[in-house]
Parts: sequence; C-alpha cells; structure tokens
Amino acid sequence: MTIEVRVPQLPESVADATLVAWRKRPGDAVARDENLVDLETDKVVLEVPAPVAGVLKEITLADGATVTSGQILALIEENATTAGAAAAALAAPAAVTATAVATEAKAATPAASATKLSPAAKRVAEENKLDPQTLVGSGRDGRVSKSDLVNYLQAKDASVKAPTPSAPPPPRPPAPGVRGARQEQRVPMTRLRARIAERMVQAQATQALLTSFNEVDLHAVNELRARYKEAFEKQHGVKLGYMSFFAKACVEALKKFPSVNASVDGNDIVYHEYFDLGIAVSTDRGLIVPVLRGADQLSFAEIEKSVANYAARARAGSITIEELTGGTFTITNGGVFGSLLSTPIVNAPQSAILGMHKIQDRAVVIAGQVVVRPMMYLALTYDHRLIDGREAVQFLVTVKQGLEDPARMALGV
Repeated sequence: MTIEVRVPQLPESVADATLVAWRKRPGDAVARDENLVDLETDKVVLEVPAPVAGVLKEITLADGATVTSGQILALIEENATTAGAAAAALAAPAAVTATAVATEAKAATPAASATKLSPAAKRVAEENKLDPQTLVGSGRDGRVSKSDLVNYLQAKDASVKAPTPSAPPPPRPPAPGVRGARQEQRVPMTRLRARIAERMVQAQATQALLTSFNEVDLHAVNELRARYKEAFEKQHGVKLGYMSFFAKACVEALKKFPSVNASVDGNDIVYHEYFDLGIAVSTDRGLIVPVLRGADQLSFAEIEKSVANYAARARAGSITIEELTGGTFTITNGGVFGSLLSTPIVNAPQSAILGMHKIQDRAVVIAGQVVVRPMMYLALTYDHRLIDGREAVQFLVTVKQGLEDPARMALGV
C-alpha cells in the first residue's frame, strides 16, 4: 500500500517552509517515525517523520523547494522490503518520477559541482592540464578551489623524486607586486537569517530606540554560587548559573516598572500582566529567542533547567515554534563571547531588552576603599515612545540592587 508523506500543518504565523535536505533516498528502507526530510521555516527547522515503516518509493520535491502545509513530499510503500522495491523498480522503471530521478542524479554525481571553478582555479587547471572532477574540493558543495589545485600539485611534486618531462609544471607564482586572485562565494540567506535581518530593520525603523547603561558588582552573587553550587547541583541536577539571578532581578524590576513589560499596538499601549522572558540563544543558524513562560512563578532551579534545555534543543534544531513565540521582555548575554559593552536591538513587538556583558575584575571604590570586584556592564535598549528615560534608568538600578543584594529578591523588597 502506498502512503503519502505530506508537509505537516504549519503554524498560522508561518506561511511556507524551505525543503533543506532529504535524509533518505528512493529505495531506502525507513522505520516508522524516522526523520525523512528537514524543513526550514523562518524560526526553526522541522523534521518530517515517516508515517509508516516501509521503503521510500518516490520523492516528489527536491532540495531547496518551497513548500506549504499539506503538500505531498514523498511516497512510501508500506511494509515493503528494499529487495522488493528494487524488483518493482526494474519491472516498472517508468514509475519513477522525473523529480526523483533528478534527485538521485544529484546525489550520485557530487563532482558536478566541482566543475564550477573560479577564474583563478580554472586558469591553474588549464595550465596544468588537470581534470577538476578527479579532485575532492574543500569549497561549498564540493567545489574545487584554486588552493585545492595548488595543494594537489605540490603533493604530487613531492611524491615524485625525479620529475619526468611529462610531469605537469608547478603553478606560476604571482608577478612581483601583484596580489593573488581574490575569491568570493555568493550564497542565499537562510530563512532564519533573512527573518532576523527583517526584524532588526523593522525594529530600527518603527521604534524610537535608546540605550541606557549601568554596571553591577557581582561579588554577592559569586559568593552565593560558590557557597551553594554543590548542594544546589546535587539537589536539583543542574548547575547554579548567572541567568537565574538575572531573570529574577528582571522580573522584580518589571513588576515595579510595567511599561518596560508593555508593548505598543497602534495608538494603544498593551500592559502585559504576566512575565514571559525571552532568553536569546546563539546557534549555528543564527540567534533565536526561546521564551520562559511565567518566569515570576519559576524557582531558581526551574529557570536554570529551562534555559539549559532550551539552549541544547535550540542548537540541535529540535525546539518548537510555540517555544519561540511571544515573550514580553528579552535578556541577551553577549558576555559569553567576550563582549564588554554593546547596544542590543529590541525584539519587536517588545519594548525593551537587557544586555549582559563580560564579567571583568575591576578596581572600584567601596566605603572609601579601593577594592577589586567582578563587575559587569548592563545595557537596556528601550522604545522611547513608551518608556521614559527616568523609568529606564530606575529599571536598571532595580536590577542592579537585586543582583548586588540577592536577599532583596528572596524577601521581595
């Protein structure tokens, strides 16, 4: 029995998706719920599982295609075996669609992309009478670059102790004063990168963005973490990091300054009476922002577990669109990459974002004495249409007070 594999129902906010890569080829055996293909939306990568066990009979759409909900992606012969599928293919080769043939040909001839040479690489190949299809390229999609050809020639020369007249000449060095040929690659943006670019430009164009700064002494937080980190990890199974302290401090500040937790909708101000914190996570595909729902109701351990779980699944590409939707305020930590100071961009339609930065030991004056403390710069970028400078500064001061005296957060003062 032939079973159709269709694009799953996409959320209302996602109109279509891009077919990134097939994980199986026609004739391959597949197990029920095994991932067949990856679909990329402007937020996440979705896996399409096999609805039944059997053999992948036909692929109807190739890599790079744009797909919509319910569209047929492939056909599976239920309960078939690979031997049976091979026999059926020999008996009725015409049954294989042109798309499937094209997909198989693409997979079977990876060297085709290697023939797309840059002018510099083409010149080296012609001068040395080399066939690029015989080499494994290091460029995108197996493309052979000039350096691949040069390395091949050098390795060949080194392996031949006595060069013969038929040996290809070494590559010509560049003329004095002439730099080597510059190479470049042009690739389309991923859907996620394009969406990030769109949202950043939209925020800059539609909001009156301003950034205020402050600094925080993390001596008290470090003492608490050092004192209780072993007991905390033993009891809760997760390390006590910084993010739970910052999330708690931000929630307390948002309660005091509700406009920072609000958003603008036309001529209306929407005050959110809940605290869904977006935690920015960097992945190979770009920056995404999973949301901690009801952060005011979460314990330190629950926050740390949620952040760790989101980060792991975001980098693995298994996070869901629902987990990236919404959010009333965002926290981003550039300090993990060494950033000392920055001005983050608001994640619209939110009205503010807190930027954390690198913790650095600095000399500060406390009670008339110069001491060394672990200091961090904080940055709050906010929509000045809604949030006044006074509120922004006081918000940062409240966050600072919560972190420098964590007992405040426990006592709610």
